[in-house]
Amino acid sequence: MEHAKKPTTAEELGIRLGQKIARYRKEKRMTQAMLAEIVCVDKETISRFERGTALPSLLRLFEIAQALEVGVGDLLAEASSLAQDTERSVAGIFDEISPADQKLLGQISGLLRNRK
Repeated sequence: MEHAKKPTTAEELGIRLGQKIARYRKEKRMTQAMLAEIVCVDKETISRFERGTALPSLLRLFEIAQALEVGVGDLLAEASSLAQDTERSVAGIFDEISPADQKLLGQISGLLRNRK
């Protein structure tokens, strides 16, 4: 029996953003097709944004916010909170490991950053 894969933080952020877009769109009694026409994309793109399977560019996010008459911050508020919760969780884990392991993680992090 296959277990459903737990979404990563990035995926969860996309899902929450999509839920916000859908909620505000429905509050405005707007269909996906109507929103798509306003922001010059197709209905399927709006559907992917709302499902969290695609993320809008910053420009597109601004256009969506304008169309829905909300601020970009309103769309990102919960996503930002999730990122902060994740950051606090990671910091808590880091504080619980030995100084030697903290140093090792710092070195690994540096290597990964330099890999780009």
